[in-house]
Amino acid sequence: MASPEDMAAAVADSMRQRTGHSLDEWVGIVEQGSGLDPLDQLAVRRWLRDEHGIAQNSQWAIAFEVAGRAGWTMPTPQQFADQMYVGKKEPLRPVHDTLVAAAEACGPEAHVEGRATYTPIVRARQFAAVGPGPRLTVRLGLRFREAPGGLEPAKAFAQATHWMHFGTDVDPQAAVQQARELLALAYEQNG
Repeated sequence: MASPEDMAAAVADSMRQRTGHSLDEWVGIVEQGSGLDPLDQLAVRRWLRDEHGIAQNSQWAIAFEVAGRAGWTMPTPQQFADQMYVGKKEPLRPVHDTLVAAAEACGPEAHVEGRATYTPIVRARQFAAVGPGPRLTVRLGLRFREAPGGLEPAKAFAQATHWMHFGTDVDPQAAVQQARELLALAYEQNG
């Protein structure tokens, strides 16, 4: 699976063909004409959509580049997780970290990425995702082509086909024991 940087580069390479302007030209348009804070990527994307009809992938590439030139750097997966588990969600962090480590340990091709609302673990494709769930739980999303029986189907969570939830009362190691075989199966099916 391509990294976010690789995907942004691919979008940038075809920017002129799709939008009529190069990425550098779009950066100038945003900086000169939007009046927006260049670090507010959401506002920049909305402005590009509303004022210029720019498609979503191009919006993301332009906003990412504008923010980067203004000094923004992409948070690490650890920094994203730090933001997810604040306040009343803080006690869930050990379960999150233990599940992420178990998923990453599934094989040499597994790597952890960062997102604002969940942590994806990727092989050739994302095979697992860990993030805060409802009612003070940690949600483990798993992506299967052929799922084992007895799992709850996921509903619009991070490319997951099925999911599990773990509360604050679960020992992190017990969560891993419940999930280890499923993580390994998801890893194998997404190579």
